[in-house]
Amino acid sequence: MWSVVWAAVRSKAPYVTFPVAFVVGLVGYHLEWLLRGHPAPTAEEEKSISEQREDRKLQEIAGKDLTKVVSLKDKLEFAPRAVLNRNRPEKS
Repeated sequence: MWSVVWAAVRSKAPYVTFPVAFVVGLVGYHLEWLLRGHPAPTAEEEKSISEQREDRKLQEIAGKDLTKVVSLKDKLEFAPRAVLNRNRPEKS
């Protein structure tokens, strides 16, 4: 008889577990919201990730002179040194 009961419990466990977990999560979410309150968003949180990235890049290049770049003629390495460094002569 016990084997039949345990088989029934095992087969119906997902149907019982999901609603219980859903209710516990819902109650916990609202309880945490009530305890913490809803803080006002800061200016940093209002910006999207791409906007934050663009702002950071602009701050990084603000003090640099962008006209000074290395000529491609002076560059011998077009691939990482670890990949094609075996048969290439050293630049003098």
